[in-house]
Amino acid sequence: MKYPHLMAPLTVGRVSLRNRVVMGAMHTRLDMLDRPAARLAAFFRERARGEVGLILTGGISPNAEGRMEEGAPVLDDEQHIAGHREICDGVHREGGKIALQLLHAGRYAKHPLCVGPGDERAPINRFTPRALSTSEVWRTIADYVRSAELARASGYDGIEIMGSEGYLINQFTAERTNRRTDAFGGSFEARIRLPLEILRAVRLATGTDFLLIYRISAIDLVEGGMTGPETAEFARQAVAAGADALNTGIGWHESSIPTIAASVPRAAWMFAIANVHAAVDVPVIASNRINTPEAAEAVIADGHADLVSMARPLLADPEFARKTRLGETDEINTCIACNQACLDRIFTDRTASCLVNPQAARELELLPERSAVSKNIAVIGAGPAGMAFSIHAARRGHRIVLYEASSRLGGQLNSARMIPGKSEFDEMLRYFYKALLKHGVELRLSMLVSPADLRGYDKVVLATGSTPLLPDLKGIDHPKVLAYKEVLEQSKPVGKRVAIIGAGGIGFDVAEFLLGDKKESLSPCLFLDSWGVDVSMSASGGVLAARPPSAPPEHQVFLLQRRAESFGKRLGKSTGWILKSSLQRSGVSMIGNVHYEAIDDQGLHYTVEGKPCHLAVDTIVICAGQVSERRMLGPLREAGIEVHLIGGADTAAELDAARAIEQAYRLALAL
Repeated sequence: MKYPHLMAPLTVGRVSLRNRVVMGAMHTRLDMLDRPAARLAAFFRERARGEVGLILTGGISPNAEGRMEEGAPVLDDEQHIAGHREICDGVHREGGKIALQLLHAGRYAKHPLCVGPGDERAPINRFTPRALSTSEVWRTIADYVRSAELARASGYDGIEIMGSEGYLINQFTAERTNRRTDAFGGSFEARIRLPLEILRAVRLATGTDFLLIYRISAIDLVEGGMTGPETAEFARQAVAAGADALNTGIGWHESSIPTIAASVPRAAWMFAIANVHAAVDVPVIASNRINTPEAAEAVIADGHADLVSMARPLLADPEFARKTRLGETDEINTCIACNQACLDRIFTDRTASCLVNPQAARELELLPERSAVSKNIAVIGAGPAGMAFSIHAARRGHRIVLYEASSRLGGQLNSARMIPGKSEFDEMLRYFYKALLKHGVELRLSMLVSPADLRGYDKVVLATGSTPLLPDLKGIDHPKVLAYKEVLEQSKPVGKRVAIIGAGGIGFDVAEFLLGDKKESLSPCLFLDSWGVDVSMSASGGVLAARPPSAPPEHQVFLLQRRAESFGKRLGKSTGWILKSSLQRSGVSMIGNVHYEAIDDQGLHYTVEGKPCHLAVDTIVICAGQVSERRMLGPLREAGIEVHLIGGADTAAELDAARAIEQAYRLALAL
């Protein structure tokens, strides 16, 4: 077997797992929709059918104060058992195991009842917590016990107590947020008392055959967090208090260091996880930015951990474990850590899904059944929308011919993959290509089609994407001017001083392309050093001052936008701050509220609030939006051919692969 460590069975506590693949807990907000139990049962059952060893549910609060938000689930009454039993039964029928995560949000809770060890508001929450009294802390411990008993009665194989990522228990264990003077604050021993009391009480109430996992913060990544030696000692005491296994969390949500975005190298946090693993004699679960069988196998084979938690990778491909067992890893739909359809949606109060797998968390609605009638369908354009439609339509039994004018697949993905930190798009292209071949899609590259070529097809899908928009600006045809595609895909030379017109996602990406270090997103050492992570873990929270660039950047970049709003406001909620921080560290000048006047030999002329300004630059890169590429639409309709528009050809907004792929998927189900 190619992955003998990852695929080996393991007994954790008294629960036998068929492999070492764990689906990590993840908020989906499915529990905020209608029929929450049915939706969650279908969601988890699909992953169990894909042979995941252990599933961890999204966080459920032990009481109303700890809910993530208004209306979020609580497990505090027997009336909740029936819905949870439906979830457990579905997983067990597929041979899987499932544990419920108990999560008290503490001062991160987005509602007015939020509480914490103190009354200091979290920087990422608008609600100010009320400090728990000593008696209320004891009541909270009792609430955990009650929830654990209800979880056992519901049929769960165990529970995971969430003690990381800056939620309530983590708030108690860190000096940063725990300034209490009672028995639950002050010394290290007092600060870790809450989780130890919870573990002891839950173990006593549920017995030794009920799996008890504690999710420990392997590294807090905030000032005032634990040191490495403190974390190791806490891990030992957590095991002594009854934990059958330790799962590892990385960083607080308020940390200024990225932990799970694509710019974070794969398996970058093994030094922190190994610290926990070396301290205990129970299984330890590794987490964060482990998205391939190769990476997961290495984590276990190298002795860093015993199991591997993958949340988003199992959104991307529920069959990850089965394909790994069968050696079909080239067919895994790999998580590209973009966060666009999962975390970004969660952080903006929407339901999670997945950019590369739109069916994720929509298992009840998007059912890819075979079509009753097989159709001949021509698809024009092999970008993300065209490829996604072709794959899913072919899976339903349609005969697909995919035309592409260029010599390669990918469309705008070929621009995206050039950006430092976005090399995961290579995995997406690899998966699409394999899936197209597997499902019998006929590829016709380097071919410009005409209406005459398309006669005889039952349907034609136009997925020709979009082209860069050139603003109506004097001097726009000056030799200094380049469109973003010319920079990213054609490697046109760029001068020392560069002005970028447009500060949307593409503008930020071009700036990162000109200034970023592609090696940094591939090398854990370079990444950790750049962001000021103390791999010795002797510093509080494992954080040091971020390292300034070792050499002046090759380009001096000026990023301009018409809007008067703050830069990066429209970037992804979970990743935009990373890109903005990176560019600021590289010395990018950001100029807003700009009215562009002209481009000439002297550079870019513009005004700000009526004041004339001038930038003496060598190159001006246009990132001012896109227009739909629809030149074929008129001739096709004139020829009487029915055309369906998807992706950028339909809507040329800021490049949005998530929208394009979902639209393609839905059309494939409809035809």
